[in-house]
Order: sequence, then C-alpha cells, then structure tokens
Amino acid sequence: MSEKIIGILGGMGPEATADLYLKIIRNTPATKDQEHMHVLINGNAKLPDRVEAIFEGGEDPSPMLAHMAHQLFEMGADYLAIACNTAHFFYDAIQAAVPIPVLHMPRLAIDYIRATYPEVRSIGLIATNATVKIGLYQNIADDFGLKTVVPVESYQHDLVQKSIHLIKAGQKIQAAQNIRQVAEMLIAQGAEVIIAGCTEIPLVLENGMISVPVIDPTLVLAREIVATRAGEGVFS
Repeated sequence: MSEKIIGILGGMGPEATADLYLKIIRNTPATKDQEHMHVLINGNAKLPDRVEAIFEGGEDPSPMLAHMAHQLFEMGADYLAIACNTAHFFYDAIQAAVPIPVLHMPRLAIDYIRATYPEVRSIGLIATNATVKIGLYQNIADDFGLKTVVPVESYQHDLVQKSIHLIKAGQKIQAAQNIRQVAEMLIAQGAEVIIAGCTEIPLVLENGMISVPVIDPTLVLAREIVATRAGEGVFS
C-alpha cells in the first residue's frame, strides 16, 4: 500500500504552520530524508482574518479555504489538516470542498485529554476571542461531561487576544508573560489541564512551564498525521 500524503491548510499564521510541520518531522521515526512524509503545505497568509469574519462582519474566508483544500487534493493529498484552531469554524465548508478526510484538531485534542488524563474534569482554554465565543472546544468537551474554564472578558481581550497579535508580530517575551498569567488564573479557577487553543500559543507556552499539563493541539494533530501515514490514525 502506498504511503498517504498529507495536505496542510496553512498561513494562519505562517510561524504556526511551520511549527506544525516541525512537529510532524520530530514525531516521524526516520533516519534519512526518504523516511519522512510527503507533506503538501498551502501556506496562504492572505486569507481574511478569521476573528473579524466571525464577529465583525469581515470577509468570509471559507471560499478561499475551500479553494486551498481543493488545490491540495488536486496535488495528490490523501487527507488534510488545518493549521489554525479558529479556522475550524469553517470546517464543514472545507470538508464539503474535497472528497478526502479532513482532520479536526479540536476534537483530536479533547480525545487526547480523555485518553491521557481520564481523571480530568475541568479544562482551561486559552484561545482567540472567536474560538472561545463560538464554543469550538467547549461544545466538544460538554459532550463528554468536561467543564471548560475560560478567561474573564478583560483577560481574554487585554491579555490573550493582544498576545496572539504580539506573537504574530514576533514579540514573544511580553506575550509569554501574559499567557502564563492567564494560565495561572485558569488554574486558580480549577483547571486541571490547559489547552493552548490557538496555534500561536504553543510558541510561548509549553508543557512544564506551569503547574498543570499543557495540551498542545498542534502536537496532537502532528502525531495524528504521522499515525495516519502509518495506517494507525483516525482515517487510516
């Protein structure tokens, strides 16, 4: 059986896309170039802002996302991944555009928590304003009886969302301080794990930096991509 090719919808942002690719590389058992995966990346950083589209009447990115997905399919991708949490708001439009499976990062992250930390009942979420407000993670967690703790509105706007923009602009030191402050606040409210629910967040918050586990959906997605390539993933 030929090895499956992964197509990645990226550019949201560029460094977060590179982070996913690097995590795919680091989680692939390989001793030479030829043992690594065939990865197709459609890194379109010109996509309209997802947060603005969802809440501020901005341009709908779903037609461009669907086009990107179809381009990857035509290039030979056997399955797809989206290197952005908030873009999963448009997941149905992306999946409808192609006859191949599209991995769902938030669902994979919640499944990972349930399998790895079965005792956990309260999850802290650090993500974009849009991801929090549309309940992207909360709705999935609710299905399994898991409580989701999110930042109070002032922290969400003044610390989390602004820090995401700082990370995109390469200003990570202040962003890291802000994000750790938010994480500690969520822990104080009972969070037993913290989901780094925006692909920029793992660039400044890693496991071991705070007193509870940090769940990196990008890493979970990367491992699922590798597992699917090996015939052991969700869509194998």
